[in-house]
Amino acid sequence: MKHFLRLVGAVAAASALALPATAADITVGLITSMTGPSASIGIPYAKGVATGVVYKDDVNGIKINVVQLDDASDPSTGARDARKLIEENKVDVLMGAGSTPITLAVTTVAHELKVPMIALSPADVPGEPGSWMIAIPQPPTLMVAVVVDYMKAAGVKTVGYIGFSDGWGDLVYGGLEKSAEPDGIKILTNERYARADTSVTAQALHIVATTPDAVMTGGSGTPGALPFIALRERGYTKEIYGTPALINPDFVRVGGTAVEGVVASTGPVVVAEQLPDSYPTKKIALEYQEAYQKANGEPARGAFGPYAFDGWLVLLDSAKRALAAGAQPGTPEFRAALRDALVTVKDVVGTHGIYNFKPGYSFGVDKRALVLVKLVDGKWKLVQ
Repeated sequence: MKHFLRLVGAVAAASALALPATAADITVGLITSMTGPSASIGIPYAKGVATGVVYKDDVNGIKINVVQLDDASDPSTGARDARKLIEENKVDVLMGAGSTPITLAVTTVAHELKVPMIALSPADVPGEPGSWMIAIPQPPTLMVAVVVDYMKAAGVKTVGYIGFSDGWGDLVYGGLEKSAEPDGIKILTNERYARADTSVTAQALHIVATTPDAVMTGGSGTPGALPFIALRERGYTKEIYGTPALINPDFVRVGGTAVEGVVASTGPVVVAEQLPDSYPTKKIALEYQEAYQKANGEPARGAFGPYAFDGWLVLLDSAKRALAAGAQPGTPEFRAALRDALVTVKDVVGTHGIYNFKPGYSFGVDKRALVLVKLVDGKWKLVQ
């Protein structure tokens, strides 16, 4: 165990972590972004898995080992990582990846090679192509709907949108269309930018010219701060909103005063201490914070580490049921039994929400998995 944790502690500086597994061990293949634009998300995922190992590293006495690879913030690399982990390391389950586009690429490989996938980034793959995958984050439509309800209560009638020019940006915009327009809020812009871009001046100028009552953003992590900075520099003073993808220390650090006051939806774990004791996820959220400190030598911050920890909790529950069915780790039978267990998870209480999955649906949480928070003096405060 100590050897494992030393390696996990070094993961932020290295691109891969590998542990040999005995024949009876369960092997997890973790794909996450340790380098590149998505590293501000990927590194917390790695630390969240390390926290899970400290919390509980076995199922019925059978050890769970982790083999980690860096997807370098690139979908093609993520897909290659998945093949390597499956074909060479013989993993029983995949976890990751560092962003939605990479997760979609990994899910394709998982489906092809019949290995279950626990997605840590929001990804919705309906039907047979997604039948070997579950997603831990809240559905993007729900993430956005909570914010739109708040906008409506605040009297917003028009909204501008700016988000990534990839699958995540599409998911947030789709959620905005689904929620805003039926509520009588008109969407004025659909501006996009790449995760690696260093300027969104043109997009910000277009948004300011349309004079929306508010702006909704579809970015994440460090690159998610770019629209806030550009809009504030160009004199936009109204509310700018976001999703759980912004609840990240690097977003706060890079955004500085430009992101102060942002209202975003997020899992309740981010403000665990501010929740009433009766809140169903508070107890496990506080246990997560304690385990995180032990695993990583620093206080828990942000929403991304908890997604990985919740994925670990779901894995523990599912692996127990797969083993009870008589399947042995390292075999196709165990991978199939584990997939069947994952898509039938019932009432697993995590830090973000209470997980209930069913076949044919990627996501497994409801409105209990979201609260609204506001950034005040660099700290997230519970709004509702």
